[in-house]
Amino acid sequence: MTEPSAPAALTHPDRPRITELRLAAFAGLRRAVLPLERLTLLAGPSGSGKTSALRAYEALARLGGGARLAEAFPDPAACVPERARPDAQRRRGFRIGCTADGPAGPVRLDVAVQAEPELRVVGERLTTGGLVLLETALRDPGKRAVQAAWHTAGPTPVTRGPLPDDLLGTPLLPLRVAGRTPGQRRVLAAAEQMVVALRSAFACDPEPARMRRPVPAGSGRLLGGCGNLADVLWRTRAECGRRHAQFVAAVRAGCAGPVADVLAQPVTDALAPPVIDGSAPRGVDVLARPDATRAVRAALDRGDGVRTDLGRLGDGELRYLALALVLLTGPGVLEVDPVGEVPAALQTLTVLADGLDRALDPRQRRELLGLAARMCERGHIRLVGAVSDASWAAGTAGVTVVHLNRD
Repeated sequence: MTEPSAPAALTHPDRPRITELRLAAFAGLRRAVLPLERLTLLAGPSGSGKTSALRAYEALARLGGGARLAEAFPDPAACVPERARPDAQRRRGFRIGCTADGPAGPVRLDVAVQAEPELRVVGERLTTGGLVLLETALRDPGKRAVQAAWHTAGPTPVTRGPLPDDLLGTPLLPLRVAGRTPGQRRVLAAAEQMVVALRSAFACDPEPARMRRPVPAGSGRLLGGCGNLADVLWRTRAECGRRHAQFVAAVRAGCAGPVADVLAQPVTDALAPPVIDGSAPRGVDVLARPDATRAVRAALDRGDGVRTDLGRLGDGELRYLALALVLLTGPGVLEVDPVGEVPAALQTLTVLADGLDRALDPRQRRELLGLAARMCERGHIRLVGAVSDASWAAGTAGVTVVHLNRD
């Protein structure tokens, strides 16, 4: 099922990360176990389950961040396997899980969700080394709670209590476990590792049609569809000249024609000379940031006095440009919810890119994959991308291909 094209990835034991996704029964996937390395391509024809796998990962990430089931699964019926038959109480559901590795060692999380007739968690299990740290079960369908039991060791080996049936129990453990005994500390370490590994995920599928439009000046945090890319460029160009120079070099390698810079400017000043913002770091010339009531748009500076509005670029160029920006930025610029109490140096951002190669030409695919491999090798970012055919990635160091099929 897996096809690593390079030696095993460099490990970063101090950084919690998801190393396996399990889809026991989810949408069109059954008994699927997907190993995830630092740069993983999910490859397979249309209908093989690539998008479903990414959606399952994103849902787990939201649950790990404290989201309720309805937020993580806005269309729960679509997550139920098509041929799943209801039980005597007309209940149907799905099962997903993952493994997080890190300082606490491999930690497994498995979740069973009831989608019909109403959405609720019916079972959750957190384990490590064969030891069950947390287990929940829906004992009384008439109550909006599950019965939970978590490992404590000591005179009382297990503590029991109710937990909400619309939230994941693992993120709630730090509120229930005191951490006084070695057993309790083990539970906390495993739960925190799972939560940290899950929460820093960014689902990205650039939408060229939205990227061509002017956007209002906002927070400067990139959304998953990358429609506000122009607004983000105001920020990234000012904050780090070195990283922006790397981004421009990547755009130059993947876009047609000369590229001297990538910038944004107010729509009304599109033909006017740039306005220099005196608050920018020395050596970085940026346009003065407009107020929130004004719109901005992005352009390529061709270096000869000509600026090409992003609206003139093709879909492949826009998707390539957006994905390169994602790989070269990080949680501080992307619309993600990292764990605030954990130092950034101990977190790894996982980018979930559906249709990674959509609309890209061979040169763009090659350049983007090379950029991804370089960024993932540093350890602070991981990438799980869905592609229809991964043959073009053969021989690229650091890339692992996981093949899916309709069967």
